Amino acid sequence: MQIAILGPFEVRTDDRVADVPGARLRGLLAALALEAGRTVPNATLVDWIWGERPPADAGNALQRLVSRLRKALPPGAVEAQPGGYRLAVEPESVDAVRFERLVGRAREAGNPALLREALGLWRGAAMQGVDLDDSGAFAAAVVRLEGLRLTALEDRFEAEVDAGNGVALVTELSDLVAAHPMRERLAAALMRALAAAGRGSEALLAYERIREALADALGVDPSPELSALHVALLRGELAPREQIRRTNLRAELTSYVGKDADIAAVRELVADHRLTTLIGPGGSGKTRLATETARTLLGDLPDGAWLVELAAIGADGDVAQTTLAGLGLRDTLLGDATNADPADRLVAALRDRDMLLVLDNCEHVIEAAAALAHRLLGECRRLRILATSREPLGITGEALWLVEPLPSGTAVELLRDRAAAVRKDLVLDAPTLMRVCRALDGMPLAIELAAARLRTMSLEQLAHRLDDRFRLLTGGSRTALPRHRTLRAVVDWSWDLLTDPERLVLRRLSVFAAGASLEAAERVCAGDGLDVLELLTSLAEKSLLVTDGDRYRMLGTIKEYAAERLAEAGESDPTRRAHLAYFTELAETADPHLRRAEQLDWLAVLDAGHDDINAAMRGALAAGEATGAMRLAAAAGWYWWLSGRKTEGLELIVAATETPGEVSEDIRAVVYALVVHFASSGRSDEHHVAEWIHKAYRSSLRAEKSHPLLGFVVPLERMLEAPDAFLPAWEELLQDPDPFVRALARLQLGKMRVMLGDGGREADGYLETALAEFRAIGERFGISFALTELADRIATRGEFATACRHYEEAIEVVTPIGAVEDVIRMRSRQARLYWLLGDEEAGAAAIAEAERGVERVTWPDALAELAFSKADLAHWGGDPAEARRQIALATSMLGEEAGRPNVRAVTHDLLGYLAEDLDEARAERSAACAAAAEAGHAPLIAAVLVGVADLALRTEEYAQAARVLAASAAVLGLPDRSNPQAARIERAARSHLGETAFAEATREGAETAWQRLVEVTLAR
Repeated sequence: MQIAILGPFEVRTDDRVADVPGARLRGLLAALALEAGRTVPNATLVDWIWGERPPADAGNALQRLVSRLRKALPPGAVEAQPGGYRLAVEPESVDAVRFERLVGRAREAGNPALLREALGLWRGAAMQGVDLDDSGAFAAAVVRLEGLRLTALEDRFEAEVDAGNGVALVTELSDLVAAHPMRERLAAALMRALAAAGRGSEALLAYERIREALADALGVDPSPELSALHVALLRGELAPREQIRRTNLRAELTSYVGKDADIAAVRELVADHRLTTLIGPGGSGKTRLATETARTLLGDLPDGAWLVELAAIGADGDVAQTTLAGLGLRDTLLGDATNADPADRLVAALRDRDMLLVLDNCEHVIEAAAALAHRLLGECRRLRILATSREPLGITGEALWLVEPLPSGTAVELLRDRAAAVRKDLVLDAPTLMRVCRALDGMPLAIELAAARLRTMSLEQLAHRLDDRFRLLTGGSRTALPRHRTLRAVVDWSWDLLTDPERLVLRRLSVFAAGASLEAAERVCAGDGLDVLELLTSLAEKSLLVTDGDRYRMLGTIKEYAAERLAEAGESDPTRRAHLAYFTELAETADPHLRRAEQLDWLAVLDAGHDDINAAMRGALAAGEATGAMRLAAAAGWYWWLSGRKTEGLELIVAATETPGEVSEDIRAVVYALVVHFASSGRSDEHHVAEWIHKAYRSSLRAEKSHPLLGFVVPLERMLEAPDAFLPAWEELLQDPDPFVRALARLQLGKMRVMLGDGGREADGYLETALAEFRAIGERFGISFALTELADRIATRGEFATACRHYEEAIEVVTPIGAVEDVIRMRSRQARLYWLLGDEEAGAAAIAEAERGVERVTWPDALAELAFSKADLAHWGGDPAEARRQIALATSMLGEEAGRPNVRAVTHDLLGYLAEDLDEARAERSAACAAAAEAGHAPLIAAVLVGVADLALRTEEYAQAARVLAASAAVLGLPDRSNPQAARIERAARSHLGETAFAEATREGAETAWQRLVEVTLAR
């Protein structure tokens, strides 16, 4: 028997609907059903049915009702019990009971699917057909059920919005909020759903409505949670998900005319084929068709659609590196190789992504683009590629779509639309529009440029000027006009209309890789008596320049045309050198500010000019200009490091050092010091790093000018020559006049003392003073560096909550710089500490945040760092299979670099804990000891010794376990409370030995000869 009261009252027995006539009879059954399987007292049933007006013989009246109910239900359904009655059915046979249980399970498991199942039981308002007007108990039950339903709805909506499905819920939420205007959780869900749909203004109105409702009805303000959501809306922090994470497609400024059928056709091709190429002549609208199609596919692609513009690179440009940059995936040097293949990093980043990659303008790099597409499609099985090119990529399985010129009617519509945008008073007659479009062969870009000229001439004048251009627009051969034949004619025509000063500025602007600011344009394009601002404005009005914020840029075809004109004028080298000089001076001006409080402002300045800084460097390298290349390398090196562009920066800096030519020792010394800084922080072998240290040191002795980086070369040189002089060399830098140098030297002194096993309070003092000094100058890299070192030390002492706060502050400080790999490392360590604190929710959030950061990093070290953290957590949580899987994942990501001593030590140490038999455990401990001894890193040695103590525990050598554990603490200068294994081993050894024997063994390990014990243990 199934009883349904969440909607119209209904009782089903087997395959039929039972007839339960009368409101009171149904009310009796409802009261019993809500307590299905349990006895309901007679008094409760009387109160439920008659309320405050019971009959004089209430007991007999109830008995008569029960008798009638028994006739309507299967035999034995209603049982008499002492003092009451019982409905003999399973509780979940009643939809209201099942609803409550499903909601409870959904909340415990955090499972939105269970919420949807529970809410699906509702068929309307509760208990329809049970009309007991006098019953307060009945009314209270209805109110309670409806309240539970609303709360479950709120839970469901919050879960759906969190999962990114808010857009589809706007209508349903709007209706519910209108029906329940003072339910804050419903209002919050509606606000978030509207924000996700890009309807921020409506979300703000929703907040105003509930604020007014609460004030009018209750005289209160919205809750702090709802107010915080309102503030987030005002700050723009709840932008649509697609705009944040799933695409880099720019919003278009103009309508897309007459191509709906093409979009539908290309969309179908993309759905059926993993590689689709749009082919056609230059200017036919391939790029716009590709981006418009991609935009319609966003809802079907979990990882979005991403545009990579290849037009800006040369014929020998690196397509894979450009794709990495276009996707916004940062390079990182933490463990990076100087010759790392960008294609390998790209494959690693896209391997599991379900997304569409739009490769635009492939024709000038057709071989490289085809090779990259072939590899990506072969190794990234969920990836689809939509390419645009003047010719097919020529890959098996490629689907082709020919982008043809616009039909006459569509071309006229486009010209009319664009002409109306530039001049409202323009007279447009249909025959002349048709003639112009035919002369331009229906090519969209040619029509766009023609419309731009209508600012200053009539349509008839435009048509007449095209008459003598007809042959050039349609009849030129492929050999005569090798690229964009039709567009060249259009640009020639536009060029002919320019004044000489306009031509000069336009051709010189072609040297910029990513557009020019006004200041940059005035410097590079300067000429006798030229008003560059006025000329830029004029060129923008003539549609030959596009203004993008405070920058001026050219379409790719215009840029190419202007570059050729620059070469014809014999100005390519002088303009390139002016461009190099400007960006070198900009970087030199910015460099000292990058080590002070204003570093974020200057990072933004250099980020805006990043493409041009790199282009200027590559231009100097190509021209063999050693002085120019080295000077720019010295100026921009710290920027490349700080902004997370370490691989790219190292490549350019090393290339500059290899360019022959005279360079001042001041510049050479700084560049060599930068190479040392980059290489010693990555994966370069020790011999390679040592060579650069020697070079930098010798050059620094000959330099006349000081630079913050030069001071750090001396301690490194001393370390190679005489290790005992290493720390004193750092101490000498504490007298340096530059506060950044003093702070970093003090930080290194603290860090080195910890690494060398001298990690007492003196080391902490160095770190704390360094932090204070970095705070004083506002340098974020140093603040974060010091905070993380202190967090590690604090965690070792067992102060996990304080360490987590240090990490949180370090993350907050360094995130605006862009050092994503550092954030991943800190979040991973945070997760371990939250586990030790017993805060599983915070630990999961830290891991999730690290995983989000991994999406923006292509180099495997960041992925490996996270995998090792997950391995630790799985091991501690009792899941050895997952721990082994994460270890294997980490080592596979690192490849050959998994053979580094520190990585081997960590890997074998973890595997030692997971070993199932003693022989395996001994082998892993032996390998871990050997690797730790080779690394010579005190915290690592201490951790490995804890593993050795664990092995002694497994062989029931409790005294030896206590001695080795004490030796581990002696290596660090204190017990490592952040290692949960140490605490476990200590408890077990103490329990088996007793206090006296444990204390004696501990004294032997810590005081008698712990250094010898460590040496013997590592050697064994």
